[in-house]
Amino acid sequence: MEQYRVTGMSCAACSARVEKAVSKVDGVTSCSVSLLTNSMGVEGSASPKEIIAAVEAAGYGAELKGAVKTENRSEDALADKETPILKKRLITSIVFLIVLMYFSMGYTMWGWYLPEFFDNNYIAIGLVQLLLTIAVMVINHKFFISGFKSLWHRAPNMDTLVALGSGASFVYSVYALFAMTYAQVNGGADEAMHYMHEFYFESAAMILALITVGKMLEAMSKGKTTDALKGLMKLAPKTAVIVKNGIETEVAIEQVKKGDIFVVKPGENIPVDGVIISGSSAVNESALTGESIPIDKTEGDMVSAATINQSGFIKCEATRVGEDTTLSQIIKMVSDAAATKAPIAKVADKVSGIFVPAVITIAVITIIVWLLLGESIGFALARGISVLVISCPCALGLATPVAIMVGNGMGAKNGILFKTAVSLEEAGKVNIVALDKTGTITMGEPKVTDIIPVGGISESELMENAYSIEKKSEHPLAKAILEKAENMGLKANEVADFKALPGNGLSAVLDGDVLTGGNLKFAEGQADISEDVKSKSEKLAMEGKTPLFFCKNKKLIGIIAVADTIKEDSPKAIRELQNMGINVVMLTGDNERTANAIGKQAGVDEIIAGVLPDGKESVIRSLKEKGKVAMVGDGINDAPALTRADIGIAIGAGADIAIDAADIVLMKSRLSDVPAAIRLSRATLRNIHENLFWAFIYNVIGIPLAAGVFISIFGWKLNPMFGAAAMSLSSFCVVTNALRLNLFKIHSSARDKKIKSKIIKEEKKMKKISIEGMMCMHCVGHVEKALKAIDGVGEVNVSLDDKCATVTGDADNAVLTKAVTDAGYEVTGIE
Repeated sequence: MEQYRVTGMSCAACSARVEKAVSKVDGVTSCSVSLLTNSMGVEGSASPKEIIAAVEAAGYGAELKGAVKTENRSEDALADKETPILKKRLITSIVFLIVLMYFSMGYTMWGWYLPEFFDNNYIAIGLVQLLLTIAVMVINHKFFISGFKSLWHRAPNMDTLVALGSGASFVYSVYALFAMTYAQVNGGADEAMHYMHEFYFESAAMILALITVGKMLEAMSKGKTTDALKGLMKLAPKTAVIVKNGIETEVAIEQVKKGDIFVVKPGENIPVDGVIISGSSAVNESALTGESIPIDKTEGDMVSAATINQSGFIKCEATRVGEDTTLSQIIKMVSDAAATKAPIAKVADKVSGIFVPAVITIAVITIIVWLLLGESIGFALARGISVLVISCPCALGLATPVAIMVGNGMGAKNGILFKTAVSLEEAGKVNIVALDKTGTITMGEPKVTDIIPVGGISESELMENAYSIEKKSEHPLAKAILEKAENMGLKANEVADFKALPGNGLSAVLDGDVLTGGNLKFAEGQADISEDVKSKSEKLAMEGKTPLFFCKNKKLIGIIAVADTIKEDSPKAIRELQNMGINVVMLTGDNERTANAIGKQAGVDEIIAGVLPDGKESVIRSLKEKGKVAMVGDGINDAPALTRADIGIAIGAGADIAIDAADIVLMKSRLSDVPAAIRLSRATLRNIHENLFWAFIYNVIGIPLAAGVFISIFGWKLNPMFGAAAMSLSSFCVVTNALRLNLFKIHSSARDKKIKSKIIKEEKKMKKISIEGMMCMHCVGHVEKALKAIDGVGEVNVSLDDKCATVTGDADNAVLTKAVTDAGYEVTGIE
């Protein structure tokens, strides 16, 4: 996506016009314009020159956003430059307006003091009002330039309404001044007096001043919506200390290259992403993840730019610099999301596109109708001007983008990154969340869960023997035993004659004693295993744990159970999802027994076991037939499933390819951020609905009131000045309402509501096929492929351990048997 800065836009009609113009350019596949950030995202093969030309032809300016060399330039791009200019304009306008109001209302209506020169000199009073109004109009000339320029391009915008309203008031007042001059010259002061009430100079000036007030308040509020993004940019260090030829040199951050060696002292920010090559420290990563507890880092660990080195002195090698750092990628994600458009915004855009021409038409009709009803030109014009100045397309245009920007910022502050506005809107609508087991529900690393000594030895003695033999092993489960032993403060003894034996076993000699370790089948060949011990082993296996048996001189000394343990927050997160009306499904490649044990602990609604890495995508496809699906995963093999799901959510500690494939990235490896992301999405969508409601209802009530529809019913008559004040406040109210999202507690489940379930329930016939002849995972794949090829078969799960396959659907038993037999295996029964 190429991003452009767009200048000259003042309301939603402008952004709709620019979007429409660029979308017509050959080669443009998609275009979204953000009024909030004055930016445009364009995808396709069209050249920047063609795109800029299309924007300029529409009456606006555009320039390609250059590669950001420093974070300062990015920060500067978001700096609130509009508010100071508007503030200066407003103060100067008010100075002239106060004097104008003194002449037009203070003297005329309440008889306030004026020098004798002005007594009964109505022409002089009128001329002073004329000059003061011209001064205010010159100060706010941008409304007229932008308004009439857009009218010339047949794309009227909000500035057009203001320019027409103020201009009409001024022109009619000038006509009244000439008429009054003629009357006074020919008939005296008494003849001229009644023309004083035909002046609308104060309305012409007041409209401009009040709209400027609204614009300033809106600009200030819009500036606050990008606070989260600006806060991220301020985190980026400006310098780094690099080491060359043993000499430490402080350089600008832009000069750091990949492969450079840099040092970070305690209390300093880490300048770029890198890997520690010397030293250790506790690093505070709250800037990126929102997690306040520092993480211990040592040699070989990765560190990220903008995190804080809290304790030790570390030397690192730069791995990602400039726009490739984690911080820069986060800033880019949040910025890109602001440049995209949520589906709900398209409704407001369509309305905004025809809104201004419709308002101008209504204003003209209003004037004509009142004239036909016999009212004076002044009265009819006042009604028409009121219609022009009360109408506000800005509130409609801002309703969605301000809420999206604030929601995105809230997510970024809490380590939840929405890549697009679409993902922020759609996340709250999911009915099903599919969770990959390993690394998502569980830690993704085996841990020792149970230590069961046998034969009167102690736990520490059992662990010491296991530590000594497993230290030589390269098996993944050995790591869990080593970690546990080190945490217990044990030391490994040096063993001799170490061997990795067939059948998942280890053997070694320690001080003349023969140590062995392995699974039950291996242990039964080494020692006598009692039924009681076998029963304990079976119970551990039923809980999803892997029991490892250790023997010494042909005698069992104990069992150590190892398992991929559930993350501490997983059960709570799953309960929260269920309380939100979401069906939680666990996907795993484990056998059914292990899967059921983990699923039961986690509390999921449905377990799909025996899913091969390349089978997750097909499972997601079948789940999508029941409702809107979010897939949560962290591995490379999760990428196809993340892409296939309606919403892909990547755990931040996972693989880069998974993060690239996802719509939402969780910087922390916490499952509790999944319900938080959905909760934030729902709150943002609710806020957008509120904004759109008020924007629509304001215009639905305001335009008829301004046109004078209620005069005959209630006697309500709206002065153009009050219409301008109402217009100013409408946009301010919408933006202020969006800022309320900053107070939203995304991790609080107190206000969670179940959405009306749209999951399609279907009665499934499930069959269990007992199969002989499967020896490995390749066999499992062959059987699964054969069964999935049958018409009428839905889900297929094949278990090597249980030597069976479960299928859903209405396929005939004979057809199922033939498919398995043709694949080279034997069916022993179907239940």
